[in-house]
Amino acid sequence: MAFYRRVIFPRLCDLTLGQRFVAEYRKPLLAQARSDILEIGFGTGLNLPHYPEHVRRITAIEPNTGMSRRARQRIEQSRIEVEQRQLGGERLPFSDDCFDCVVSTFTLCSIDEVSRALGEVYRVLRPGGRFLFLEHGLSPDLGVRKWQRRLNRLQMWLADGCRLDRDMRALVAAQPFQSMECEEFDMARSPRTHGHLYRGFAVK
Repeated sequence: MAFYRRVIFPRLCDLTLGQRFVAEYRKPLLAQARSDILEIGFGTGLNLPHYPEHVRRITAIEPNTGMSRRARQRIEQSRIEVEQRQLGGERLPFSDDCFDCVVSTFTLCSIDEVSRALGEVYRVLRPGGRFLFLEHGLSPDLGVRKWQRRLNRLQMWLADGCRLDRDMRALVAAQPFQSMECEEFDMARSPRTHGHLYRGFAVK
């Protein structure tokens, strides 16, 4: 299982989340990134080509060593300097109010203590800072929800703890953000169980 997590799963992530049509969902979100940026769940660095030209440096956290190894080539080819940290999002080693922007894409689904991680996101953001998120999760369609819950156990095994049935809007709204905007839609060319997306931002 350790080999699968470190070697096979990062390749699967590149194969599924690295497709061009997925990138089109990333770009409008990352266009809002600015100043001191923290990316949680950096993965294999798929966001790097889509940050705006003015972004020159980010801090990135990722607990999976296999993901970080695959990210190195993208980092070497990028104009962006990346400070990598090998850790999860539940306990961030940063002081309060130290980032202007926190980014999460296809990450909250797989963090065990997701509410704790979102609390950490809120803590490290400066007042007025933005949390930018693009996540898949719970569908509003009751029939799809049933299948999401049926498939959860298999999904968690295949995708390193990823859950299909998290209500991302509710999870973000549970933090004391000043405001939040969130759009929901089904991703093209993706099963409805896996492709219901939440894209938006929350302001501290």
